[in-house]
Amino acid sequence: MALRNPLLQLSRRAPTQFSSQFPPIASAFAPQRRWNADVAPPAAQNATGSKGPTAIVFMNMGGPSTVDEVKSFLSNLFADADLIPLGRLQNYIGPYIANRRTPKIQKQYAEIGGGSPIRKWSEHQAAEMCKILDKSSPDTAPHKPYVAFRYAAPLTEEMYQQLIADGFGAGKGGRAVAFTQYPQYSCSTTGSSLNELWKWRNRLEGKRATGEVEPEGAIKWSVIDRWPVHSGLVEAFATNIEKTLATYPREKRDKVILLFSAHSLPMTVVNRGDPYPAEVAATVYAVMQRLGMKHQYRLVWQSQVGPQPWLGAQTSNTVESLIKKGQTDMILIPIAFTSDHIETLYELDKEIIGEAGQEGIKRAESLNGNPIFIQALADIAKDHLAAGQACSLQMGLRCPGCVSERCLEQKKFFAGQQKHL
Repeated sequence: MALRNPLLQLSRRAPTQFSSQFPPIASAFAPQRRWNADVAPPAAQNATGSKGPTAIVFMNMGGPSTVDEVKSFLSNLFADADLIPLGRLQNYIGPYIANRRTPKIQKQYAEIGGGSPIRKWSEHQAAEMCKILDKSSPDTAPHKPYVAFRYAAPLTEEMYQQLIADGFGAGKGGRAVAFTQYPQYSCSTTGSSLNELWKWRNRLEGKRATGEVEPEGAIKWSVIDRWPVHSGLVEAFATNIEKTLATYPREKRDKVILLFSAHSLPMTVVNRGDPYPAEVAATVYAVMQRLGMKHQYRLVWQSQVGPQPWLGAQTSNTVESLIKKGQTDMILIPIAFTSDHIETLYELDKEIIGEAGQEGIKRAESLNGNPIFIQALADIAKDHLAAGQACSLQMGLRCPGCVSERCLEQKKFFAGQQKHL
């Protein structure tokens, strides 16, 4: 997240007491614009329902679309203990860190065009995928694209309110698929987004809204919770790598090192048994098999935040070490991201590649509007809808060290949707 300045410095300068009066996220960051990818007329629904229409909800962390949105983005991010665990003082230290970090991060977003392009790409990917899905899965058509970000507009609450406004749920029934845009599952990313979706389902349609746990005519949810080795995903990564390799002289091409860079995790999360490191490694190995294992490669980790131990080796340290050893031809591949945002455009391009000052260090293009990738998204969604499964078998298994009751109840809810499908 290009937020690598140690939190330790901040915590040492933090006052010993913080005000506990922080406005609720829902009221502080109210929606100011539409958030579904294509403006669509309300979907005619009824309580019994049919196979269509189907809402397809892309879930991701999001990013500020403008410099002015950076503060609220950071406030939401540092408030999420699933992603950045700060212990008992999360509600106090988190806002303090967000305030201190805002000016620097605003400058970084200004350098990449004034905001993150993740919303643009997410809406484009969702809309184009639904066009393909309408043709490949006519029984569940029309497919309506929505985007739900965890830390920036459109927030999950906003997306859910739009679903209801468009005729899904709230007594009218209908089907929705929560489609994570994190190909590799982690409790800190997909898990956090699902926790948020479950929370707002309860508030807007569930017990807190109606007094009933399973009210008549609520949205029937299913989840695409991981897809680390899908053939279309692997092909999209591989073709982007091949395009970058082709820019090297023939005599150097075979000696280029491939560095697959993924967002790191705190070791406290890893040691709890989070499946993310294994699933990222599975993606890397599948891509290398597709490339014929013709290049040396490593999986490295970026975007560490704070003083606590994070999963390594760090991307920046790896690049520096290889340069010192005389290796100056390498390609960085953002293997856990489905579009450009600050981690690619600033952290990789400007901080790591830019500061290295070596012509032979390049980055493979992000997936963005890659037609192979968008076709893969449609294929994944089609297979999911045809299978009639609420979620994957793996999603039901909690991390061995997990003690979160919220995580447990969220998993129970989504797995329990099976009886409605």
